[in-house]
Amino acid sequence: MNIFFDEVHKIFKLDTPHTSYIMTIADGKYLGHAYYGAKIEDTDVAYLTRVFEPPFVPSTNGRDKLSFLDCFPMEYPTHGIGDFREDAFSIRTEDGHEACELFYKDHEIMRGKPSIQGLPATFGLSADTLTLRIDLEDPVLSLKVSLFYSVFADNDCIARSVQIGNLSNNDIYLTKVMSASMDTEGENLSLLTLNGSWARERWMQMNPLGLGFQGVSSDRGESSHQHHPFFALCSEGTDQKHGEVTAMHFVYSGNFTAKAYMGQFNNVRMMMGINGEDFCWKLSEGEIFRSPEVIMTYSGTGLGTMTRNLHALYRRHLIRSPFLHRPRPILINNWEATYFDFNTEKILAIAKQAAPLGIEMLVLDDGWFGNRFDDNRSLGDWFVNEEKLSGGLKNLVDEINKLGMKFGIWFEPEMISPESKLYEEHPDWAIQIPGRTAGLCRCQYVLDLTREEVKEYVFKCLTDICDNANIEYIKWDMNRQLADLGSRYLKKDQMGELSHRYVLAVYEIQERLLQRYPNLLLENCSGGGARFDPGMLYYSPQIWCSDDTDAIERLKIQEGTALIYPLSTMGAHVSDCPNHAVGRNTPFETRGYVALAGTFGYELDVTRIPEEDRAMIPAQTKMYHKYHELVAEGDYYRLASYASNHLYDAYMVVSEDKKEALLTYVQVLMRPNFHSRKLRLDGLAEDKMYKIYKYDISTGEEVPYMTEKTGPSAAATPRESALSGKALMNAGLLIESPWGDFKGILLVIREA
Repeated sequence: MNIFFDEVHKIFKLDTPHTSYIMTIADGKYLGHAYYGAKIEDTDVAYLTRVFEPPFVPSTNGRDKLSFLDCFPMEYPTHGIGDFREDAFSIRTEDGHEACELFYKDHEIMRGKPSIQGLPATFGLSADTLTLRIDLEDPVLSLKVSLFYSVFADNDCIARSVQIGNLSNNDIYLTKVMSASMDTEGENLSLLTLNGSWARERWMQMNPLGLGFQGVSSDRGESSHQHHPFFALCSEGTDQKHGEVTAMHFVYSGNFTAKAYMGQFNNVRMMMGINGEDFCWKLSEGEIFRSPEVIMTYSGTGLGTMTRNLHALYRRHLIRSPFLHRPRPILINNWEATYFDFNTEKILAIAKQAAPLGIEMLVLDDGWFGNRFDDNRSLGDWFVNEEKLSGGLKNLVDEINKLGMKFGIWFEPEMISPESKLYEEHPDWAIQIPGRTAGLCRCQYVLDLTREEVKEYVFKCLTDICDNANIEYIKWDMNRQLADLGSRYLKKDQMGELSHRYVLAVYEIQERLLQRYPNLLLENCSGGGARFDPGMLYYSPQIWCSDDTDAIERLKIQEGTALIYPLSTMGAHVSDCPNHAVGRNTPFETRGYVALAGTFGYELDVTRIPEEDRAMIPAQTKMYHKYHELVAEGDYYRLASYASNHLYDAYMVVSEDKKEALLTYVQVLMRPNFHSRKLRLDGLAEDKMYKIYKYDISTGEEVPYMTEKTGPSAAATPRESALSGKALMNAGLLIESPWGDFKGILLVIREA
């Protein structure tokens, strides 16, 4: 890694191990983008900004300044001065003016990486991280804008953020603050995004990029089920191993915009930041606004490299939890087992069956508090319902602990039901607009966490429960979006700050919770995967991936999620059949293989499932412990996509030393008269020799996978000979198609 400023040519050059990011100062004051791609040694590349072509820079051709501004690759474009493409930053003054022009002022190169106050962000030490701060100013407005760029010695990602300071005596209103913007060029580009809805989150979509605006966004108060705060520009023919990819990913859990704009000269501006809808931030004299962070990465060798860049960055520089490198406890959640219909005896019955099978934690889900017998009431009343839990929560937890199991509990701290004691006492605590009837969703409102007394109430409810019993895990849920945006706390000229202040408050509560209980395992959730984003990973090492636990649907959901997130972050469980979301029956064995690509747990009533399924659980829990480190720490390689081929799915994880790999194959639909499929493996060492084993779920043992016959009528026998990594990656491995639909295989590839 290196950050260098070429004083002669006015060039900033940021180097990661394999990429370079280059900016230039044109005409002595305009910060422009010159290059982002494979690592180069050159620094004098200002010619790439076309400043030597007409129209010339304003100092030599002032009559065509607007023509210059409308084609110059501005590093942080502003509104109202003549750059008519999409802007990254806009303001409004007290006089109603909206123009802003930023000029280069100063810069600093520093070791390490400063934190962003109140926000999640990547981190790094002085030995492995460098940060560049470039200060821009608008001298008319007395406004200072600082652009931050951090590079890491062990990764090809760049972390970017923006800080705005008001140096004037007047209030300035920020109406748009993108965290990153970059101008680039390219032909036949496609835009990769992740989209969906409840129970089908993060499906991959690739569309050709045309003239005008394209992208995704959320104005729901969360990163959302519908669109994900990620997008990538991909060159023609991009796949897992080929093509150029430039990606942005937002370390934020609220409203966002990810937008690409192709202009009249086929140049492309990509940017990401807080959604400008419903956003307006009052910045008074001397105040500072800090934007959330955007992660950028470039790959010249396809999507697979992009994936591994992001996985490595989040494991090494974002997730702080002490559980990051530990096996997570195998949990069983009672939600799909009981819904709201349970009592102490029922929960203990599940635990008593689960403990001997190797399940290590019981999580009590919705329905344990207030008058909560259905989802129409009692959110906000976080006191134990002793009609259900006779003897109280501590008694239940103690009994669970006696079985050798840990205990976890579900909360939805951000919500309030109109039928609750809390709402009776504090109806004004709900987000609402005076005079309007606020809309309900799942029969609940959202608490106004921008109010200090509300924040303190929520925190006290959480700590009262955790202090009373041995709670070792919390599932933090959020089951509706924000609407009717109004606060009794904020002033009228600050109402546009509500959505962002709300997210900051969620971060603050979770940070305080973790500071108080440093060994607490926190799992975030939002109606499934509506807040699965890098911002949440800063506080919780795992996030519930989706409420759809069907193993076949999860193949698509987990493929899109694993495209940008480490497998260890994905909450994945074995659930009951027929599946509660789609009604499908899949083999218990396959459900286990799919859930292995995640945190692994169970979402079912273990007292009522078929005996043959229950008998398989000890081998599944053994499987998790045997391969957890490989799954959690290994490099991820996508071999085949069921979402694309509609027949089968395959992926690998490979240890860092390339001595061991795990291959998961799921035959979704069987074809007649079709006996085997050739897969070219990936990520292995060409010069190493490997043996192939199959995990036998009936015994929990590895058995040789490859077989051979000595004669036409002879029985197949195990083949112990080894194959080179070069052969497995080029010639491939034959996968014997399992008989029937929805069948899975787990193969272990180990150095001979």
